[in-house]
Amino acid sequence: MQAYPLTLDKFLDHAAKWHGAAEIVTAARGTVTGRIGYADVRARSNRLSGALLALGLRTGDRVGTLAWNTQHHLELYYATMNAGLVCHTLNPRLTPAHLAAIVNEASDRVLAIAASLTGMLAELLPLCPTIERVIVLDEAVDTAALAVPVDGLDALVAKHGAAVEWGGFPEDAPAGLCFTSGTTGRPKGVTFTHRSNYLHTLMSIQPDVYCLSARERILVAIPMFHANAWGLPFSAPAVGASLILPGRDLDGASLAALIRDEQVTVACGVQTVWLGLLDHLDATGGEVPSLERVIIGGSKCPDALIQRLETRLGVRVQTSWGMTEMSPIGTVESPLLPPAAERASGRPPIGVDLKLTDAEGTRLPEQRGTVGHLKVKGASVIDRYYNAEASALDGEGYFDTGDLATIDESGSLTICGRSKDLIKSGGEWINPAEIEEIVGRDPRVAQVAVIGKPHPKWGERPVLVVELRRDEDADGRALIKALKGRIADWWLPDEIVALPRMPLAATGKIDKVRLRADYESGALAAHVTARG
Repeated sequence: MQAYPLTLDKFLDHAAKWHGAAEIVTAARGTVTGRIGYADVRARSNRLSGALLALGLRTGDRVGTLAWNTQHHLELYYATMNAGLVCHTLNPRLTPAHLAAIVNEASDRVLAIAASLTGMLAELLPLCPTIERVIVLDEAVDTAALAVPVDGLDALVAKHGAAVEWGGFPEDAPAGLCFTSGTTGRPKGVTFTHRSNYLHTLMSIQPDVYCLSARERILVAIPMFHANAWGLPFSAPAVGASLILPGRDLDGASLAALIRDEQVTVACGVQTVWLGLLDHLDATGGEVPSLERVIIGGSKCPDALIQRLETRLGVRVQTSWGMTEMSPIGTVESPLLPPAAERASGRPPIGVDLKLTDAEGTRLPEQRGTVGHLKVKGASVIDRYYNAEASALDGEGYFDTGDLATIDESGSLTICGRSKDLIKSGGEWINPAEIEEIVGRDPRVAQVAVIGKPHPKWGERPVLVVELRRDEDADGRALIKALKGRIADWWLPDEIVALPRMPLAATGKIDKVRLRADYESGALAAHVTARG
């Protein structure tokens, strides 16, 4: 058989040759701002590869992207990866200090940033000595005061762009890099290889997974900085499906207009996005008749929301579960089989295996109908974190997800909770330890803990629990105010609980299990103050 390296350039080459007119549509506030076919995107991306190489970048160098879901960001994906560079997606929701730590660990040489985000450069760049050049995406802005050279993407291509040959590197070469809070709280880098992304793509387009074909028009409402946008930038060109990119605007009105005007058939995103869409349609009486399926990931979606989506929109909802360390597909509910009465997160596709263990890592003798620690294995599952020497796998080659889960008799997975304390809000992780460290520095605070509370829209939201020192004022709002500017705004706790004494476990550590139980039972209600 022929040698055929599984490298990502083949997906865009295929789309350009066989589905050249299929569209990539970019929008802002629900209005289309750009429309282009795969053939033209392939040509533009290839010339952008030439421009990046002309800047002195070489195979394996990291290019950071701080951007939204747009054509320019997609072209950066293709231009970097297909030329052997590494596309390092960064989360714009993080503070400059958080971003700088990640950029520096990755040693990014170039930063590509959306025009709307350039206001943070003055604070970010002095913290990032490895950044040699900035590329501004989507539109031109004035960045003359910055200490490093700055180019607009189109201007850079006009000046340095040249056709180059893609591929020519091993299929196990790195293609992408994404840092995640993972299961321990400390940001860790996950490296995606060409081979892992290629195999993940073949897995994703199966009928029982995303079930994609050239007829689909896919709304990508997952940020492209989050887990490769669930792999859709590769899955869509692999089958010739059109991609609809909403920019940064994921509000209900913008998405409703885009779905309606662009005849979207499949929409992908976390549950908070679809709550906004439903609320907008209910308020306006609007409809989205072209929409056939909604694929939901992130936090476990309540059955009530699934029923509301399917009833109001007339769609089939596909629930799913995954994580960045899995590229990210772990399990997906098939759109071709009848849904269960109680919706789980679906079954693993070929290429992913699951096992349940006890707390010590021993495989449970019964793998169905019992709760255990979830471990995963597959061609698109992490083996070790970026720059880590130690393997992230157990003796059988499985990765510990940090989740507790159960598998029913049909093989469908249900996530029952997490073995760690991280809070997942709107599909993104919040690290309680960072909030606790800041609040704990306040001289009025004796003990501090941050726990998650269930939230109908966001999945979970943080609650700040404090024990103040004797005779101190129990003004919790002042503690929240002190957090502003030091953590991302969406990390700010929704409520403050001021307790006379913090519950402690036998080890002397704060008993968060009891805190959560007392909060959910209402036992702490008398001590709760809303953030305001």
